[in-house]
Amino acid sequence: MILLAPGIRYYPDYFDQAAQAALVEDIRAVVAQAPLYVPAMPKTGKEMSVRMTNCGALGWVTDKERGYRYQPVHPITGEPWPPIPERLQQLWHHISEFPMPPEACLVNFYANTAKMGQHQDRDEQNLNAPVVSVSLGDACQFRFGGTKRTDKTQSLRLSSGDVIVLGGEGRLAYHGVDRIYPGTSMLLKGTGRINLTLRRVTAS
Repeated sequence: MILLAPGIRYYPDYFDQAAQAALVEDIRAVVAQAPLYVPAMPKTGKEMSVRMTNCGALGWVTDKERGYRYQPVHPITGEPWPPIPERLQQLWHHISEFPMPPEACLVNFYANTAKMGQHQDRDEQNLNAPVVSVSLGDACQFRFGGTKRTDKTQSLRLSSGDVIVLGGEGRLAYHGVDRIYPGTSMLLKGTGRINLTLRRVTAS
């Protein structure tokens, strides 16, 4: 484990190749029940460059009309989200340092040109629980800073199997993905990156 900043822990190569492949199969099963879709920004309705879905009791969604929120059903199919795979539940148990289980796992798929602007994960009621993030597939340039948008940022190349934890003082750190490095992993059938973020949403 490497401490990148107060509350921001980095676990390079946390998952070996076999575990990564098993996680990909878990996520394929999730996507079969809860298809990837293109989310839209609040107010403007501008489409995000990632495709996404969720698993768990709650899922994070966004659209023009109602904005950022958690809800128990897929916004397109209206069906409940599938459960969080056991491998991801175990990951949370081992490294979250939080007593309650995760309620949501956001699945983001980044194609070659996809990005994610600097943002805070603050739509949860429970900000004492960390956010646990898993990288699968092509490497990316991950950028993070402090709790103010104007704080100085650092960049880190995340590879398949790496895990990041945002907790404690780093729970509300601004962070994002500046670019994807296509062809840097053979894990997926094609190019692209999957990012999984485990969250505890409610306060109880």
